Amino acid sequence: MTASSATESGLIFDTGLGQFDREVIENSHAHPVVVDFWADWCPPCRALTPVLERVVAQYGGRIRLAKVEVDADDNMKLAGRYGLRGFPTVLLFVKGEIAGRFVSAHPDQWVRDFIDTHAGLD
Repeated sequence: MTASSATESGLIFDTGLGQFDREVIENSHAHPVVVDFWADWCPPCRALTPVLERVVAQYGGRIRLAKVEVDADDNMKLAGRYGLRGFPTVLLFVKGEIAGRFVSAHPDQWVRDFIDTHAGLD
């Protein structure tokens, strides 16, 4: 599966404050959800986005990627809710709880190892 087909199939999606609990917390009971908190002005954010999209697509539907633009609408409140201090920050939700987090851009294999370690996939 490619990143573009993952986006088209709803495995990769944008979310925000109003939809976060339903689209991320509730859905993480069915599938792990990686959440990318990013900002347009942030070069490491722009570097990490394609990495996350590629890696999530490699899981073939077993994991989701939610993208939160922190400068849009009231989304900075979500960053505050989770105590985020820098961007990009990635949170991994499994069964409604944060199973792991990391900050800054990393290569594909590092991100895949992070997901494998924290997502509890069989």
